[in-house]
Amino acid sequence: MPFPAPAASTRHVTMNTMPNLTGHAWLVGAGPGDPGLLTLAARDALQQADVVLYDALIGPEVLSFARPGAELVPVGKRAGAHSMPQEEINRLLVARTAEGRRVVRLKGGDPFVFGRGGEEALALRAAGLPFTVIPGVTSAVAVPAAAGIPVTHRGLATRFTVITAADRAGEVPADLPGPAAAGTLVILMGAAALPALVERLLAAGWDPDTPAASIASGTLPGQQVVTAPLAGIAPAAAALPTPLITVVGPVATLAEQLGPGRYGPLAGRSVVVTRSRTQSSLLSEALRNLGARVIEAPAIAIRLHPEGIIADERCSSRWDWVVFTSQNAVAAVFDAFDAAGLDARAFGAARIAAVGEATAAALRARAIRPDFLPSRATSAALAAELPRASGARIFLPISSLAGPELEDALSARGAHVERVDAYDTVPETLDPATIARVQAADAITFTSASTARFLRRALAETVLAPEVRLVSIGPATSAAVRACFGRVDAEAPEPSIPALVGAVLEVLG
Repeated sequence: MPFPAPAASTRHVTMNTMPNLTGHAWLVGAGPGDPGLLTLAARDALQQADVVLYDALIGPEVLSFARPGAELVPVGKRAGAHSMPQEEINRLLVARTAEGRRVVRLKGGDPFVFGRGGEEALALRAAGLPFTVIPGVTSAVAVPAAAGIPVTHRGLATRFTVITAADRAGEVPADLPGPAAAGTLVILMGAAALPALVERLLAAGWDPDTPAASIASGTLPGQQVVTAPLAGIAPAAAALPTPLITVVGPVATLAEQLGPGRYGPLAGRSVVVTRSRTQSSLLSEALRNLGARVIEAPAIAIRLHPEGIIADERCSSRWDWVVFTSQNAVAAVFDAFDAAGLDARAFGAARIAAVGEATAAALRARAIRPDFLPSRATSAALAAELPRASGARIFLPISSLAGPELEDALSARGAHVERVDAYDTVPETLDPATIARVQAADAITFTSASTARFLRRALAETVLAPEVRLVSIGPATSAAVRACFGRVDAEAPEPSIPALVGAVLEVLG
């Protein structure tokens, strides 16, 4: 698209005026697992990090916040699979920071609650290196809450105590508190040691009939909860996967009364979002607000091509309309603006059309209010309803996978259309854990034909059970879902995120 080139800059910076930059480390709590519980400060640190040293329990959704090109180094420890000794983690953290790099040490929960973050902070301090501690949502409180268990509750518990199930030598702690001193007892990392721990609790004066609950995969879509009297909680929890958190005390009875800590018409249901990571937030948020557990399985990735959008001395008078059919096209055009030193004023007198509200919102976020939206958020409606198309000069930045239907329909109305492939939609690889979660989900949403085709490719020979409901955003997407999976269980009445969420509600009852 022709836009005026920026004037040459007259600002000069000499090397001797540049500050001496040193490395910096962030000790970051990633929260209990659900990426929605990551703090804004943690996200900001990840987005500027050169290196991320992360624990074994950090999920791919959290790591997706890392800056593209950052070095991701797994260093975390997990029961039975110690990947790196703590002393080596300390050495690596200090070495990377001393090299002048921005280093995030990403830890589950809170870095200072049984996370050995204090040891890492002392190592950085001893080396004279700057660091920042970013607290995280501790699993000691968040995981019980996600299971419907408040660790304090009027009339039941006025205090709580957090312990780890094994000391530094790997032994069950000998000095366990009695029920009066502990209040609610929260036991972290207690799967293997739970039988021995229960024995010592009974010896410390706990009643065998004290309510208890064990929670696996807390705050995640695969969360499992079992309840039993203290004397029977170890065998009841034996089949649960790790990590495991156990709550002992009267508040554990509330797990059965309150149920999972998510409420709404989709509570207890898991729904897969297959959009790219950059586009999934609106759909994921809407589903979570209805109580659903969202499984983000981005089957597609977006690669922008702003280099195909030309900025030169020819100006806005060349185009009557610039037509946007997606948020990605908006991003590609504004990336080209940024590279050329331009902003929204470069559109000049050209009028702007958007296919639907989501695309219009992306434009408004960049100080552009669209001049036209069709009555339905489809390319067909856009082509049929665009005002004064005959003789109009139309610029169309669009996906490289898009067919010629829109430009053909506009040309049939007498428009002169110049198409530019502004971005590619490419398949994304899904790890085995994500594939397993997709298979076990209650519903899978599809927002484009490419999400259906690329999910089918990512699943390879995996067959989806009939109980997994397949929900499409519109007719073209439905055709692709049927071609890939043999069926469609629900289709949105119009191609919009609210309508898609409504279809999920309908199909899941």
